[in-house]
Parts: sequence; structure tokens; C-alpha cells
Amino acid sequence: MFFFFSKVLLIFILPFTWVVIFIIAAFIARIWKPRLQCPFFVTSGVILLLFSNPFLFNLFASRWDIKPVPLKQSGSYSCAIILGGFSGPDAKGEGRFNGSADRFIQGLKLLSTGKVTHLLVSGGNGNLVPGNFREGTWVKTQLELLKVPDSCIVVESQSRNTLENAAFSKTILAQKRLQPPYLLVTSAFHMRRAVGIFRKEKVDIIPYPCNYMVADPELSFDQLMPDAGILGGWNFYIKELVGNIVNYFK
Repeated sequence: MFFFFSKVLLIFILPFTWVVIFIIAAFIARIWKPRLQCPFFVTSGVILLLFSNPFLFNLFASRWDIKPVPLKQSGSYSCAIILGGFSGPDAKGEGRFNGSADRFIQGLKLLSTGKVTHLLVSGGNGNLVPGNFREGTWVKTQLELLKVPDSCIVVESQSRNTLENAAFSKTILAQKRLQPPYLLVTSAFHMRRAVGIFRKEKVDIIPYPCNYMVADPELSFDQLMPDAGILGGWNFYIKELVGNIVNYFK
């Protein structure tokens, strides 16, 4: 039930949703409360300007993102846990990578350079109507195409969210007798929440963030111009911020 409501309620915390809500409220107010029409329009405009400003977005993201942690110079770690969300089903129900595929790339890099000896791919299907696609299972086929030995691949393909990523991964790591600490590989915007969840599950991890969306903010004329694409970036961070608050109180 929690999983269902978390998916549905996500729609109502996104900036664009509130822009639309205040615009609709302004048109309704025109009929019932004309004096509220202007404040509603102004509010929608302010929200749109704030959440389409590149500088404000970059400033927040640079403070939120977890910075890379230096790894030990010699030796290797037993496993890198790669969190799902970087691939999904296409129109035919087959797999494809998405904009978070740097998680896959960085995990493969850690294995190929000898920093880790195993990869644990943790991801099932997080859709409300999941279908047959299981991310972990599909990613394993991609690793095999790249000639990664089967003995180095560990798959967890039942989780639907980060809470289940942590719980199921903990069980599998114990079964495989892989010794901590483990490298946790996920997008920088997601790392803060993921670290909190894994450590609450008593999984000894070292953050290995990737897929950074922004660099350090630099104040320039371009950074002050509204950008519609920035609204999509806020969707990721607001989801993480709210999720972090919910997990804290849980």
C-alpha cells in the first residue's frame, strides 16, 4: 500500500503540477472569487520562474549531491551494489538503457579495473503495473554480452524501490558470503537517500556517486535565464528530498 501511494502522491509534489493547479484555480476564481484571480496567476508565475531558474537549481543540486569518496589505493572491494533505475522496458517489452546509464558504466568500470570482484545489480520493476520486465535479469544479459564472467555477476530482481533494494541486497550479500564494505553505485541526486536507507539496514557501504546532473554553480547571464528543462531536473530532487524526510520519520 505504501508503494502504491508513494507513486500516486508523487504527482502532487512536483513544481509543474502546482503551476497547473494555481492556473486552474485562477480560472475558477474568475467565476466565484474574482479578487483571488490575480494572486493565483502571480503565484503560478513565481513558481514557474523559480523552478525554471538554472542557477537556483544548480546551487541546490551542488549542495545536495554526495561528493565522491576516495577509494583505497591497493586491494579491491568484494562487491559494488548497482542500484536499478537506469534501464527499463521498451515498446516491445525488451530492455533499454535510459539517462541514468552511468550507473551501469561506472559499475562495469569498477569491475574491469579490479576495484571490485563482484557486481550486484539490484532492481526489479518499479512500475505500478510491472509487467514481465525485471531490470536485474536484463542487465545481467548485457553484462554477459560484454564478456563479464557469470561468476562475477550477482542479481537481485525483485525490488521495486530503494527500501527493497537495501533489504534484498543485504540478504543476498550474506548468502554469497561477500565481505563488507561494499561500494554503493547510484546517481548523485539519489545517493543521499540511498545511503540513509542502506545504513539503516545495517549494510556497510561506501558511496560511489555518479551520473552528476550539474557542476558547481557559476553565476552568469545564461544561468539567470529561465529554462523549461530545469523543471524536469527538479522532479528528481524534490522526489529525493521528500523521500528522505519520509524515511527519516519512518
